[in-house]
Amino acid sequence: MNMNVLKHLSVLVFAAVMFCRSVSAQDIAASDIPTLNVTGNRDDGQGFLSPNKIIAGDELQGKLSGTLGATLSNELGISATGYGAGASRPVIRGLDGARVQILQNGLAAGDVSSISADHAVASPMQNTHQIEILRGAAALQYGSGSSGGLVNVVNDRIVTSMPDTLSGAVNTSYETVNQNKTANIELDAPAGPLALHVDSAISNSNNYRIPGFAEQGGPNANWAINPGNPVNIPYSGKLPFSYSDENSLGVGASYIRSDGYTGLSMERLNHNYGIPTSEGGFIQQSQNRYDLAHQTNDPFDGFSSVKISAANTNYQHTEFTNNGVASTQWNNTATEARLELAHKALLGSKGVIGAQITGATLNATDLTTNNYAIVPQTKSNSTALFVVEEGRYGPLKTSLGARYNYASQNPNSSTQFPSQSSQEFTPNTYGPPTIQNRQFNLMSYSAGGMLDITSGYGLGLAYTVSQRAPSPQELYSYGPHDSTATFDIGNSNLGTETSHNLELSLQKTVGLMRGKASIYRNQFSNYIYGFYTGSYSQANENFSVVQASQANANIQGAEGEITYNWSQTGVGGRVFGDVSQGTFTSGGNLPLQPAPRLGTELAYQRNGWLTSATYIYSFQQNRLASWEIGPTPSYNLLNANLSYTERIGKVNWTAYMALKNLLNEDIRYATSPMSVRLYAPQPGRSLMVGLRAAF
Repeated sequence: MNMNVLKHLSVLVFAAVMFCRSVSAQDIAASDIPTLNVTGNRDDGQGFLSPNKIIAGDELQGKLSGTLGATLSNELGISATGYGAGASRPVIRGLDGARVQILQNGLAAGDVSSISADHAVASPMQNTHQIEILRGAAALQYGSGSSGGLVNVVNDRIVTSMPDTLSGAVNTSYETVNQNKTANIELDAPAGPLALHVDSAISNSNNYRIPGFAEQGGPNANWAINPGNPVNIPYSGKLPFSYSDENSLGVGASYIRSDGYTGLSMERLNHNYGIPTSEGGFIQQSQNRYDLAHQTNDPFDGFSSVKISAANTNYQHTEFTNNGVASTQWNNTATEARLELAHKALLGSKGVIGAQITGATLNATDLTTNNYAIVPQTKSNSTALFVVEEGRYGPLKTSLGARYNYASQNPNSSTQFPSQSSQEFTPNTYGPPTIQNRQFNLMSYSAGGMLDITSGYGLGLAYTVSQRAPSPQELYSYGPHDSTATFDIGNSNLGTETSHNLELSLQKTVGLMRGKASIYRNQFSNYIYGFYTGSYSQANENFSVVQASQANANIQGAEGEITYNWSQTGVGGRVFGDVSQGTFTSGGNLPLQPAPRLGTELAYQRNGWLTSATYIYSFQQNRLASWEIGPTPSYNLLNANLSYTERIGKVNWTAYMALKNLLNEDIRYATSPMSVRLYAPQPGRSLMVGLRAAF
């Protein structure tokens, strides 16, 4: 940790200490450590001890953005990638892609966002009711490879209890930085034994305004990602290809019984968004999704519920050049099914045992040649068994989890890779990976405990081992990738990636003044990453040759916050910060690592008024991989929110306003690939106004 970090940290610590000394208040009544419901629907009644978070209600409405990454980007330990307004995924403690699984209502999103940061998450944000961030034992319910964590987006399309009458919400907003116009509606209604749901949303935005010049360093920048292609885009004002247009429609119907429910839902998503790299381009994305959920409560002795859930997704997106020529089409069809049995307390412990099967077919086609693009067609299959338990034994609360997963990757054996000579590699040549089927036996487990060391104080320790199979693109890629300006080469001999995560935490959960702090170390064996070889493909615009490789690595960090009267009537405040550092065991830094951050937030709520102001200082990121261009500059982010809610008749009306990036700072994420980070800053100063009605 450098001296600048220490300087800012000392200022915030001093402020927090003075803040604590100024407070004179009695602790509120003691309560148990809060637990978390995480099974896709909030009525399943299973909570698990882990450093997780739920974002819902007013908090979610205040943070909701057009993408999942932007919505979560200021949470503790979470940053984001950024490809304009259309594509952004969360980065958790320095880990992203396949290491951060995205779910919708407890089942995989079914998109291809984990393959590349320019691929948007196919889960619309506007009608989201709740976002759950999971780690530890809770995450093992859903996957074995989420060493960074797991994010579950809940929209409640399958209604689980009968509404008394027609209810719903309508919302509309406008934002100045990109003339973004949004509108969404959702309705729930009873119809005999059925509970019906419908939701729809639309969002249209133009290219957004940026604070200064597009390229990092301004018009005199002298860097170049690829030899012979120096930066030459000295524009300012509005960032080309940073727009995003999205619409979605969802319907659901549930048969409500006295002992549970059976429901179906359908979703259609269309999303057209720009890719603001130096060359520019855009993506047209669509997805059809079908979900099934069935739950029976108290099905037999010893068990509180049995749940069956399944989802089928048919995903497609087409990539276009800056002059509108369709170049590549991606298709992913996936089916996932789960069985979960929740048992009642046994020897002081309750939990869930279950099974999960998943099948998917990934296909990428070069529309100019009708051959494969980047990665050959690959069929992936997975079968898993899992158990997660929690218990309380006096002052000790425990969580245990284990998951066995069999995974296979089966590429199209008839794939014809292009010849090495046709790619004009220099100075070294690289052949394609071997087309071969791969099978993996993965075993992941977690154990954790939280000890009540005194009233309202808890000391926690958690240890998680997570194993991940290589993804199709890591195994079999061989081709140019425009959005990252790289020529990607897979390695079909990659082994299982294993992470060992140890975390120590301290929390205070009662009283006006509360807080939590964690330190962690995540040790990887066979960490999979893209190694920049130093060679280029002259036949592909001098794209850098990047080869899938493995090495041992470590990520260690700390995060914490202190709050006063938070989310309560009156004045509240918090100070917070996070830092992580990723390194290879043999020396050198991991790529795409987030910068350290410190921040403070003040809030006030009373009589329908809710207002807040948030300041975050993000440090310069100079701990870069040897091939990364940098450093990523520091920035000061200042946001403010104001809303007022008034009940008129049977309708709660809320008028709201959000001021974003008030200081008009040039913001670039160290977690974004160089092809976009160096060319495309985040939006400049903006005002958003909106009106929401709930009934």
